[in-house]
Amino acid sequence: MISLGIEQLILSPPQGLSENRLGLLCNQASTDSRLIHSRDLLINSFPGRLTCLLSPQHGFFSEKQDNMIESDHTRDSVTGLPLYSLYSKERRPSKKMFDLFDVLVIDLFDVGTRVYTFLYTMAYCLEAAAKFSKKVLVLDRPNPVGGEQVEGNLIEQDCFSFVGLYPLPMRHGLTFGELALLLNSHFSIGADVEIIPMQGWQRQMLYHDTGLPWVFPSPNMPSPTAALVYPGQVIWEGTNISEGRGTCLPFEMFGAPFFEHDKILRQAESSADLPGCFLRPLLFEPLSSKWAGQACKGFQIHVTDPAAFRPYRTSLALLQAVMLLYPEAFAYKKPPYEYEYERLPMDLILGNRQVRRALEQGQNIMDLEKSWQADLDAFEKLRQDVILYN
Repeated sequence: MISLGIEQLILSPPQGLSENRLGLLCNQASTDSRLIHSRDLLINSFPGRLTCLLSPQHGFFSEKQDNMIESDHTRDSVTGLPLYSLYSKERRPSKKMFDLFDVLVIDLFDVGTRVYTFLYTMAYCLEAAAKFSKKVLVLDRPNPVGGEQVEGNLIEQDCFSFVGLYPLPMRHGLTFGELALLLNSHFSIGADVEIIPMQGWQRQMLYHDTGLPWVFPSPNMPSPTAALVYPGQVIWEGTNISEGRGTCLPFEMFGAPFFEHDKILRQAESSADLPGCFLRPLLFEPLSSKWAGQACKGFQIHVTDPAAFRPYRTSLALLQAVMLLYPEAFAYKKPPYEYEYERLPMDLILGNRQVRRALEQGQNIMDLEKSWQADLDAFEKLRQDVILYN
């Protein structure tokens, strides 16, 4: 049985915590295993000490659908506490916010992929905590795609953005608490950080192994399966291909009106080994977002062997197939994307312009993987320094 960081905090709080004013960075997915929200647990355990709430992208209730859809500052309807959006006109917390508390408690549900802004909201909070001399407690949660597999190229500095501020691979294999340690130590943020670890979680566990309920952390992350394919399928956000937004299976389904099933499969499989999944041809009509109301030919990714499945490799091979087969119909998404108004969104997502160029030139995906293996080996050494669960 797994005990989450929030449950461990309530069971055995750090000495002196009850004497401090607390802020809580959270959203609707910040619950314990009984679905009781962390806000309510802190209020019950530390009466009068919680002074404000902060929320990441998509809003406190994960209601905002897309990127660059901001949430306003407001008041929490349950407690009356001020609720500050860290995805508003500014994405960095202010001194005014930090003046309200002595300790910032961070309890966010991460999905194990570099291109997910909750990680960078935490990074900005760590930077602010170092600047304003405040303590941070990170309440750890499972990485829903496991803590063993690491996949993908590291970001180059010229591609840093709010979907990639640090040189991480696409699938990083770390929990949120371990990420906090990595950012704070190896990338020299230097905040006063303490991790409240889980009990019972093991690195090989995927989310369905945990027995914990799934509460969607963002509106297009409705299930653990969506999270499992996301380290690859997120790349369609940088194109005119539907990544399944506007359907009931975002990221699991993808396609466009001009797709041809057999041709795409043959092209993708000629460039890479694609183990652990079955690409099932289908037709779907998004209700919103790209190709809304139009019939899209595409695929649903069925993950048949999660241990063997390589989401980034799979989606890169599919992306390259579409690029090469449909040069007239395929297009990159144009800026802006996550507040970047000049750089190509695809470069920000892939994290390396050369990776995009290699795909365009038809480079074999397996050879492309070999080109970043040395960087992954170096990252693995950093990763081992912050591992909390063996």
